[in-house]
Amino acid sequence: MGKTIIVSNRLPVKLTSDGDNYQLTPSEGGLATALNSIFTSGENLWIGWPGMELPDNARPEITEKLRNLSLKPIYLSQDEINLFYEGFSNEILWPVFHYASSYARYKEEYWESYRQVNQKFCDAILEVAEPEDTIWIHDYQLLLLPDMVRRQLPQSTIGFFQHIPFPSYEVFRLIPWRDQLLEGMIGSDLIGFHTFEDARHFISSCNHILPVQNSANVITVNNRQVTVEVFPLGVDFDRFNQLVQSPDVIKKASELKHTFNDAHIILTIDRLDYSKGIVQRLQAFDLFLELHPEYAEKINLYMIVVPSRDNVQQYRDLKNEIDQLVGNINAKRRTMQWHPIQYFYQSFDIETLSALYSTADVCLVTPMRDGMNLVSKEYVASRVNNTGVLILSEMAGASKELVDAIIVNPNNIGEVSRAIEQAITMTEDEQMRRMEQMRGVTSKFNVKHWVKIFFEKLTEVKANQASMLAKYAGKNIVNQLNADYRQASSRALFLDYDGTLVGFNADIQKAAPDDELYAILTGLASDVRNKVVLISGRDHKTLENWFGHLQIDMIAEHGAWQKYNYETWVKLPTLYDSWKSDLYPVLEIFTDRTPGSFIEEKSYSLVWHYRKVEKELGELRANELMNSLRLFAADKGLQMLPGNKIIEIKNAEVNKGRAALNWISEDAYDFMLALGDDHTDEDIFKELPASSYTIRIGGNISAARFYLSDFRESRALLKVLAEMG
Repeated sequence: MGKTIIVSNRLPVKLTSDGDNYQLTPSEGGLATALNSIFTSGENLWIGWPGMELPDNARPEITEKLRNLSLKPIYLSQDEINLFYEGFSNEILWPVFHYASSYARYKEEYWESYRQVNQKFCDAILEVAEPEDTIWIHDYQLLLLPDMVRRQLPQSTIGFFQHIPFPSYEVFRLIPWRDQLLEGMIGSDLIGFHTFEDARHFISSCNHILPVQNSANVITVNNRQVTVEVFPLGVDFDRFNQLVQSPDVIKKASELKHTFNDAHIILTIDRLDYSKGIVQRLQAFDLFLELHPEYAEKINLYMIVVPSRDNVQQYRDLKNEIDQLVGNINAKRRTMQWHPIQYFYQSFDIETLSALYSTADVCLVTPMRDGMNLVSKEYVASRVNNTGVLILSEMAGASKELVDAIIVNPNNIGEVSRAIEQAITMTEDEQMRRMEQMRGVTSKFNVKHWVKIFFEKLTEVKANQASMLAKYAGKNIVNQLNADYRQASSRALFLDYDGTLVGFNADIQKAAPDDELYAILTGLASDVRNKVVLISGRDHKTLENWFGHLQIDMIAEHGAWQKYNYETWVKLPTLYDSWKSDLYPVLEIFTDRTPGSFIEEKSYSLVWHYRKVEKELGELRANELMNSLRLFAADKGLQMLPGNKIIEIKNAEVNKGRAALNWISEDAYDFMLALGDDHTDEDIFKELPASSYTIRIGGNISAARFYLSDFRESRALLKVLAEMG
């Protein structure tokens, strides 16, 4: 078992300077607290930027101090800070991921710096990482890093966690370098998000932008499974629960209560950012005071805004707007004894925050978009008496867990105003009922639980990958297959066509065989020990046109038509097609509603194609069609087969597996090979003897013993067999 290497943009320490001297102090951040127990144990370490530019002569001393804390620094120049961190990370990714794409500035120099700094992080990892190590990469500043590491350490265990929201495909696609960002992320084995929505958006973006396949939350890329999961980040519940009962915090809380003379206290704590909804929250509070003048001198908004990026014009403008709003509301509403808003543009120590959490009657958390928002959970963890009310934005990830809060739409000023009234008039019994539920959730799903379940899932993912890898028809398996083929005296080869011998084409008539395929099939058929059977869903006329001149057997329309070598085509007895006249009008309705779809008619089946249809619309219509025809198919004795961008309706007795059995029942074969790529080929895999080489093309979830990636790999396999003789 190797060590764990945590990688994030910032190290979990604060580096400060008073000239030539540098001081290191622990960070109070949620991630640092969460992972403290991991990176300080054994040989584990944390890699990241110390938070400021350092001159070359100061670096050796700081590096040594950090090494003693199990930390490895990445030093960034001022240009890299400006372009990588302030530029690409915070002027492109941050606004787009928070649905504020109008603030994004797509500069090529930002991208180049982002790529170079991610490579710098990769180089630092490679200096210390061993193949058996676990590497856990964090957040949006390092989206390219997983794939960079994967290319150098292909067998390593890599986890990635995204701490901010992931936007919908329609928003994410605005980024010019969207392909490279996704490719970087799927270098991981496990990708974690706070909410199901974020995971769903990520998978959707991968499906639209990258040539990958997914089944539920598993993305298959280069024969490797990447799992996408939801892991809501928690807080150190015990710490906040105990801190509020410490003498220092109790004293500060008492002073706060005395200061406000038992007036209602509404607490808000945010970093200065346009995603936090601070302006709208102030407007809602002003509306509340307008509608409820009876609460004058009986309520206070205690508002803490932590300084952030105030060198950026957008943030300066936001601060000016907040300052102006606070000033206007206080000037308009104040009395000689009362300021409705207590506004602090500064950060506070953890003891002061704990006192505020324990004192505030209401915690108002209304971001416009937030990955999780730990303030809401810290407030709940601090309410040891089970009183207090949490008002929480539905746009915060925490709202998916803290469902007993008053959930609001932060854009609805009236709704937030009404929520404030509901909160301060809520009975103590109701407060306790809600808070007990939220404290139970926050206590169980704490930060240690978050770490634990992420690592458990990562271990499970690697185990599943290992079992899938054993099924891949790699060098050792192919060598054994070749040896068995060479020694066999009688062989049966069952070969699907579309997706197995050729790639898919939006125009089904353009997927015709090429010279290489003809050469492979001719070579296989020329060996007297081989029985080559082309078994396809294609209609028999097309197969005859393409392959009638070859010395091979053919099965068309999944078994409805069969042909031995140069003999004539024979159809299965008892088949009928009268049902098609009833079904065709239904398919026409769906075709009229779905641009790009079309109907293919075969002798004893109908096929609805949607390869040319926009992906999500095609899947929606396919599901609708399956549901619409389910009863009809059962009543008529028909079978519906979903395939690769098709739905085929055929007679139930038509089955590739049964057709294959007809061939192997006539002769004794000591070598059998079956290649296929979709649901219909599963019937063959199930029917052939267990000793057969059954190979699924393009997927590893199959009854087949092995799998290959695509038709190119299946051709390469057959080409070797054809040349072997």
